[in-house]
Amino acid sequence: MATSTPGLIAVLIVSVALLLVLINSRLRLNPFIALLVVSIGVGLAGGEPVAKIADSIEKGAGDVLGNVGITLALGAMLGRLLADSSATEVIAAAVVRRSTPRTVPWLMSAAAFVIGIPMFFEVGLIVLLPLVFSVADRMRRQGHARYSPYTMLVIPTIAVLATLHGMVPPHPGPLAAVAGLHADLGKTIVLGLVCAVPTVILAGPVFATWMAPRIDVYPDQALVDQFVRQRADDAEPAVRGDDSAAAQRPVPIAWAVTCILIPVVLMLLRTIAEIALPDGNQLRSATLLVGTPVIAMLVGFLVALVALGLAQGRSGEAVRQSVTESLKAVVGILLIIGGGGAFNQVLEDTGISHAIASAAGGAHISVVLLGWLLALLLSASTGSATVGIVSSTGIVAPLVTASDSWHTSLVVIAIGAGSIGLNYVNHAGFWLVKESFGMDMGKATKIHTTTQTLVSVLGLGMALLLSAFL
Repeated sequence: MATSTPGLIAVLIVSVALLLVLINSRLRLNPFIALLVVSIGVGLAGGEPVAKIADSIEKGAGDVLGNVGITLALGAMLGRLLADSSATEVIAAAVVRRSTPRTVPWLMSAAAFVIGIPMFFEVGLIVLLPLVFSVADRMRRQGHARYSPYTMLVIPTIAVLATLHGMVPPHPGPLAAVAGLHADLGKTIVLGLVCAVPTVILAGPVFATWMAPRIDVYPDQALVDQFVRQRADDAEPAVRGDDSAAAQRPVPIAWAVTCILIPVVLMLLRTIAEIALPDGNQLRSATLLVGTPVIAMLVGFLVALVALGLAQGRSGEAVRQSVTESLKAVVGILLIIGGGGAFNQVLEDTGISHAIASAAGGAHISVVLLGWLLALLLSASTGSATVGIVSSTGIVAPLVTASDSWHTSLVVIAIGAGSIGLNYVNHAGFWLVKESFGMDMGKATKIHTTTQTLVSVLGLGMALLLSAFL
C-alpha cells in the first residue's frame, strides 16, 4: 500500500497503464469493466480500507450518472426525433440550397453546427451523410468543383461535429466534466461557443480549402448511388401514406431550429438569472428550475415530441418505439461514464487526487494545459473520448479551487478539446469516416485524424488565450 505522495503518484501511473492494457490488449475489455477493475486495484494499492472500496465505486458511479445520465438519455431521444422527422435535413438543405462552390464549405459548417448541438459525433455524421453525398455529387456532375467536393465537405463536417462533441454542452462529455469540476453550466456553454466558432472556422472551411488541392477523395460510385438514391427513394412512401419519417408533412424550418435550441437557451437563461436577479425573486427561481440540464432537455424533448412527431402525422406508438430504440445507442456510453465516476471517486478517497494536486502545484503546471494533455493521452490510448474526459476530470479536480468560476469552465473546455485529438484506428469515428467515404488508411489519417487533432490544438489555444483574461 502506498501512502506517500510519490507512492500515490506511482499508483496512478500504474493504474492508467493497466487501464490502457486492459482496453487495448488481446483481452479487449469493455472500458466500463476495465474502469471497475482498475478502480478496485487503485483502492487496494492506495491504502483505502477494503470495506469502503465498494462504497467509493457505488458513490462515484451514482453521482456522475445522477448528474449526466438522465440528460444524456433525453438528448439521445431528442436527437432521434430530429432525425426521424427529417428536421435536420430540412435545416441542412435550407442552408446549402443557394450555395456556390466557394461558399459550400462554409454553409455546410453552418448546417453541421446547428444539427450537431444535440447529437453525438457518429450520429451527426450519419444524419449529414446523405446531404454531403448529394451536394458533392451534384457539384461533381455539374463541374462546379475545381477539386474534390467530398474533401471540401467532409473536413468541415468532421471539424464542426468534433468541436461540439468535445467542447460544448449539452454533449455528455462536457456535461460529465461540468459535474466533476462543479463548473457553471451556463458559463461553460458561453465559453464553449466562444472557443468553438474560431476553431470551427480554422479547422473546417479554411483547412478544407488548403487540403482540397492536396488530397482527392472520390468514393466508389456504388457508395455514392446508395446515399443519393436513398434520398430519392425516401420520397415514395409519402404517396402511400406510410407512418414513417418520410411520410410526414414537411417540418417547418423554424420548428426544427427551435427544438434544437430550446435546451441551450434555457440553460443560458439560468446563468443570466443567477447573475442578474436577486435571491428570492420568483422569476429567478422559475428560471433556475427550467434551466437545470435535466429540465431543459425534458422541455426540449417534449416540444419536439409534439412538433416533430405527433403534429407531423406520426402515431404515438411509432414515436414511442423510435425514442425507445434511441436509448440502446447510449447505454454503453452511460456505463463508461459511470465507470469513470467510480474511478474518480476512488482516486479521491485514496488521496491520490490530492497527491497529484500537490505535485502539480509544486511544478506550476497550468490546470488548463494539464487537463488537455491528460484527456489527449487517455483518449488516444483507450479509443474513447468519454474515458479521456471522465478520467482526466477526476485527476485535475483537486487543482480546481474556484467552482462555478469562468476559469473552471475553461478547464472543462480544455479537457473536452484534449479528448478530441489523435483520433485514430481505436476510435469508432475514424472507421465511420474511412468507410463512409471509401478512403484508404493514409487518406483517412490525413483527413480525419489531422482535422480532429487540429480542432484539439485550436481548442486548447482558445482556452489558454481566454484564461489570460478571465
